[in-house]
Amino acid sequence: MDRELSLQDRYAPSTCCFGCGPANPEGLRIKSFVRGGEVVAEWVPAKRHEAFDGVLNGGIIGTLFDCHCNWTAAHHLMEASGADKPPCTVTAEYRVVLKRPTPSGGPVIVRARVVEAGVDRAVVESTLEAGGRVTATCRGVFVAVQEGHPAFHRW
Repeated sequence: MDRELSLQDRYAPSTCCFGCGPANPEGLRIKSFVRGGEVVAEWVPAKRHEAFDGVLNGGIIGTLFDCHCNWTAAHHLMEASGADKPPCTVTAEYRVVLKRPTPSGGPVIVRARVVEAGVDRAVVESTLEAGGRVTATCRGVFVAVQEGHPAFHRW
């Protein structure tokens, strides 16, 4: 049986992004998988990702959301257009709400889904869960870029 590839491993295996780049050995290396109507990533923090003992750093949380939601948007736009690969998408804006401290002693789960979309953009809502509780939420706008943008054809 073949091992399922994450969106990042399937479409951007040589990307060096700190959050989701499979080719960045010092990055977070987020792996996003389509699960029905949402995209899900499970990630395990290390001690170096803490703000203080036992609690995940807010900047790391922002990075988890930024990359995972961007991949959620890219996958949606690819599917909606019938393309065989995702467009290069970038974050236009995102807002993170930290609802409670996120424990760093075990895996965290990021769930995202597209709630609005156009031809070249998607609005994504996401949650971060740890220990069975939602610890943070995110809502962002992600757009497909055209030739001339620094991110164009980065994968």
